[in-house]
Amino acid sequence: MLRLYDAVFSGNGYKVRLALAHLGVDYEYTEVDILKGGSRTAEFLKKNPNGRIPVLELEDGTHLAESNAILFYLASGTELMPEGRVAVARVLQWMFFEQYSHEPYIATSRFLLQHREMTDALRADLDRRRQPGLDALAVLDGHLDGKKFLVGEKLSIADIALYAYTHVADEGGFDLSPYAEVRRWLADLAALPGHVAMNDVLGGAT
Repeated sequence: MLRLYDAVFSGNGYKVRLALAHLGVDYEYTEVDILKGGSRTAEFLKKNPNGRIPVLELEDGTHLAESNAILFYLASGTELMPEGRVAVARVLQWMFFEQYSHEPYIATSRFLLQHREMTDALRADLDRRRQPGLDALAVLDGHLDGKKFLVGEKLSIADIALYAYTHVADEGGFDLSPYAEVRRWLADLAALPGHVAMNDVLGGAT
């Protein structure tokens, strides 16, 4: 059985949990206390030398790191990956967008506000991240106008990758009220069969 090393509040880990839920794949779950250095231990670094969660352990003991790479592995050959070279490239396009134009501003702001003590330097850092985060939400909102999903006519890992941190953007100080298409898309995804909330963990924590 697959084993996921993760932290329940992690949006990157949630991407993987959400994909596994939609695919109906059972897995075992191990909580990693990243706030207390749990991903920096010698044991964990054997699984991912970069010292980050999530890490997915395959049945043969192979370890996969980087949330979007894990999503790509899980989705290959399933309904979460569209057919055709262009469609697959579009999925990757949005996943790269998530990592370079969205996550560094929206997700990181959330982490700083939720898990760091506020200082003048932190406020300045949050201010620096605000406009790029708003720009990313505007791009997403514009693309979703008239579309139910990011790529094609059904859910893909592109949607899952961007849903994870967008649906908790308010926790990073980003008001979603100006982005009607984003809010509609979030509601549609949350209503799909197989959807699980961010704090839902399948399998027994060990």
